[in-house]
Amino acid sequence: MEVPVGPPARKQSSALPAAAALPSDSQPAPPKPVQIAVLKAQDLKTIKSDVLVTLVRAEYNGAVLGDSSKTDVLPNGTANYNFTTSFDCSPDGPNSLDDIAQKPVLLTVIEVLQSEKRQKEKTMPLGQAVVDLLPLLQGQRSFKVSAPLYAVPTSPLESLQPEAKGGLEVTVCTEEPLLSATQLSNGNLLSVTLEAAYSVPEAFAPTGPLQNYAACLQVPAAGEKEVPLLFKNGILKLAGEKEPLPRPKKWPLANIMAPGALSIPNSFIVGGPYEDEDGELNKREDREFRIQAESMKRIVWDMERRCYLDPAAVVVLQKRIAECGCWPVEVCRMPVASPSKGKTSKADKGDEDKQIFFHGVAYVNMVPLLCPGVKRIRGAFRVFTYQDSEVFEKTKSQHSVFRDLRSQLSLTKEGSWTPGISTPLSRAVPSKSQKEEKEKITKDKESNRKMSIMPKIQLSDATVEAENVTNLSLDGQQYVEAGTFLVMEIKLDKALVPKRSREELTGRVKQMIPPRPPLPPRTAGAKKAVEDYHNHVTSIAVAILSEYHELFGKQLPDRGAIDHQTLEEQKRQLNFELNSSGKYFAFKEQLKYAVVKIVREKYLKTTAFETQEQFQAFLSELYVYLVDQMHVALNQLLSEEAASPAPLPRTTGEQLWLFAREAEVNKDYKLASLYHQQRVAQDQRNIQCWLDYGAFCLLLEETTKAQECFQQALSLDPHHIQSLLLCGVVAVSLQHYEEAELFFEDACCLEPSSIVAWTLSGLFYELQNNNIQAEMAFREARKLLQAQLAKERSIPEAAEGGGGKKHIAAACVSSPSPGPEECLPEGVPDGSADKLPEAVEPALACAAPEEEATAPEAAPKAPSPVSGVSRPPCSIFMKAVEFLMKVNAIQFVHMALAHELLSLPAGPSCTYYLALAQTSLLKEDFSKCEECLCEAVRIDYVNPNVWAQKGHLCYLKRDFGQAKECYERTISFVEDAADMHFVYLRLGSIYLEEKEYGRAKQTYLLACKNSASCLTWLGVGIACYRLDEMAEAEDALSEANALNNTNAEVWGYLALICLQGGRQLEAEQCYKYVVKLGLRNAALLRELRAAQQRFGFGNPAL
Repeated sequence: MEVPVGPPARKQSSALPAAAALPSDSQPAPPKPVQIAVLKAQDLKTIKSDVLVTLVRAEYNGAVLGDSSKTDVLPNGTANYNFTTSFDCSPDGPNSLDDIAQKPVLLTVIEVLQSEKRQKEKTMPLGQAVVDLLPLLQGQRSFKVSAPLYAVPTSPLESLQPEAKGGLEVTVCTEEPLLSATQLSNGNLLSVTLEAAYSVPEAFAPTGPLQNYAACLQVPAAGEKEVPLLFKNGILKLAGEKEPLPRPKKWPLANIMAPGALSIPNSFIVGGPYEDEDGELNKREDREFRIQAESMKRIVWDMERRCYLDPAAVVVLQKRIAECGCWPVEVCRMPVASPSKGKTSKADKGDEDKQIFFHGVAYVNMVPLLCPGVKRIRGAFRVFTYQDSEVFEKTKSQHSVFRDLRSQLSLTKEGSWTPGISTPLSRAVPSKSQKEEKEKITKDKESNRKMSIMPKIQLSDATVEAENVTNLSLDGQQYVEAGTFLVMEIKLDKALVPKRSREELTGRVKQMIPPRPPLPPRTAGAKKAVEDYHNHVTSIAVAILSEYHELFGKQLPDRGAIDHQTLEEQKRQLNFELNSSGKYFAFKEQLKYAVVKIVREKYLKTTAFETQEQFQAFLSELYVYLVDQMHVALNQLLSEEAASPAPLPRTTGEQLWLFAREAEVNKDYKLASLYHQQRVAQDQRNIQCWLDYGAFCLLLEETTKAQECFQQALSLDPHHIQSLLLCGVVAVSLQHYEEAELFFEDACCLEPSSIVAWTLSGLFYELQNNNIQAEMAFREARKLLQAQLAKERSIPEAAEGGGGKKHIAAACVSSPSPGPEECLPEGVPDGSADKLPEAVEPALACAAPEEEATAPEAAPKAPSPVSGVSRPPCSIFMKAVEFLMKVNAIQFVHMALAHELLSLPAGPSCTYYLALAQTSLLKEDFSKCEECLCEAVRIDYVNPNVWAQKGHLCYLKRDFGQAKECYERTISFVEDAADMHFVYLRLGSIYLEEKEYGRAKQTYLLACKNSASCLTWLGVGIACYRLDEMAEAEDALSEANALNNTNAEVWGYLALICLQGGRQLEAEQCYKYVVKLGLRNAALLRELRAAQQRFGFGNPAL
């Protein structure tokens, strides 16, 4: 191949409409020169070992910019060119900002062959490289690259490896930025990558005439213009291996001699899971079809086209997306005109007027680009028959884009020139065939102009056109029959709608939370450390003295002193008892923390000792001091004349929470509120206490008070996801929608892996009729759920690490969990399921967490051998329902359940009916609740949670016989229900009513074992009293009284026991508290007064 060496040609070739510059608001700016400097080439010997002399030629936008001087190649394969050339960039062309975006500088290294004297010098292309000018549109004024150099094949039959074998060092610079500050900040870069068309019609065959497979879409520009982005020369590939991933994207250039130079540097098609795509055919049921289609016959482009959008064009693009939503991407097939010599024949002229064949259209949903922060959409889009009316209805596009581009399409032949794209080296000067083609285009335009001024189409012409339309429809229908789809990507350099930053969201959330005064600092000096040590020594001494009294009784003063031998024997026995029972170790551990504080605060020792001698010396000193202080504490204790009063019973936060739940179940909301307030008062820095109190306020529909609680929790930790979500839920209830959006957005930003956060955000956006962002949020939640389930499946039997042990419902004792993601896939949780507030009816306590084990797409698992609970599919909406039910957010629960109902093709699941029954029971709609539970039983007959809920329903309807059967069935299952505490309580009360005291005692003891409370021990005490087991009854009632000394019924039964035992003083004291606390159990009060009359004491008023 011979390459002429000549002067640079400044004449520019005509550009495609796709390269047309977008209009600008300002006056035409003067051209700005772009300077290209080729410094040197490296590793030329790897391309051709005997190369001696080369030069480099630079081309841009179809014009040769110039040739360097001939340069000798050094032995190491380096050639120093130091060649500089330039071209002018002008908004109005020929080298516009659009050209800068999508057209690279083409550099060709040419070998100068040695020739004999008087013979013309011969040249041969050696390699080609491209330089992407995109950094100039990203604010850079200069940059330096090492452009890979790809070998040029010496013959069409030679196949080369795609890897680069050399490189060119190139610098690009401009005297001033190509974009102004306004253009840089408000403009944008749009890139469209068309990967391939899959599952193409059977009529597409590699045999027969050559065909040009093309696709095109239009990008709106400023004003009324539209810029077409044309993808031509798709390659028809037969069935075989799938396209590799990742693979490079290609320039839209037709005649680069080095195939490897078509690849865009650092730009690849990476693919990804089908479920993460934005288009169609991204469901699990489409997976098999997609996999099969990708290895069958297909058309591959792998081509990227870019377009610069000035600020006005960005506004128009955003407006058009909002108005139309869907974007038409047209596809077609046209026969390639055969090359001809001399004048153009009539047949060739007719090629340009041919109708395009297999005209189809894919509708790309561009709406996600209007979501905050979204810069890219990629997916598969089905191809349909192109029909003007349907396209206009869906996209408001009035005519086909191929109508104006037909002449350019007909010129696209193998090895021919493509307008607006780099010319081959052999055509630096236009050839005769090019001139003929230009004349043909001119004639075609004139012909079209003449036809456009004709007033009407004759009847015969109209008939022919109708036939053509019919044929086109038949061709296009084959796309639908074959299931053809395009895979493409649309990407912006900057999001059309910017997303608020995490710092901004956090700042705005803090502004909405009123400031709280800081808590007083804790004093922890040396004096406080010594006082704590004294207190611990005193408490331990009292405990040891109590142990002594239990072993040997109290020694009264009038009995005289005990001899020394007896004291030593008692000491030995006491030491043995303390050591064997573990109490000695407990006392030592209790004292350890006080000693550590003395070491840190008094001796200021916080680091390790350098030597063992120092350590021993310090221990000796510390021991002497601690013994002295022990004597001080003991002397103070023994010198006190009166015994100190017994400390007030202090219940834990978990116990208070359980007591509050029990009060809620009994509809004693005043007592429940008191318990919540006590719990908050115990630890005002505990976030979960505030969240539980807020959930209780939501149960009472005290929304403003709930908002205060949630905001207090958020003020303690602005990054607490559960607090943010609950603030958003309450803000929606109060119709503070702007605040709610901030809360939900901040939660998703702080915890992007939270399924519940994304689902609640989607429900909120749907409530606001913002369907775009709602669908985006739901899709993100589904993606996270699928990833979570895939991770669980990747660890076989990980959830069964707890073995086949029976899970007990510690749910009723545990405090709510820090996050809303606890969906625990295996069994009833052992303490973490109810780590969310459960301020609801017992029947509303928990949706069965075990029912959320697998996604709808996951293969069904065999039931656990220890569980009869079936595991229906889990969904993002049921995860949200589980969280929302535990915080009494009923408004959002109904929205989530509505989505769940629509998302289940096989009909509602047991989990759905169970949740719906819980909401109905909360509203005391017993008939609706019964219907739902009947459906749940029909679907999953062995689910203990369903039977527990049915038992609660019957109990509230006072159908105790049916409730008893449901509760007994519930406790007979191997796996416990989620709210076993209330199952035991209510079943025990039924046994007491039916005078089955033995069974009542055993049931209440089970409740005490799981989660003891005043009510559970009261039930044990009543059953024992009726069984005449007075000692056990008194022990149980005393335990109940220790947990809650304000329960009048406990005092009443204690009074009865004291009357039976003849203890007059204690009976009167107990009766005093019965009257003071106001016993409301009339039957018990009558029984107590009858006993007082029978025994003749117990009531001082008699």
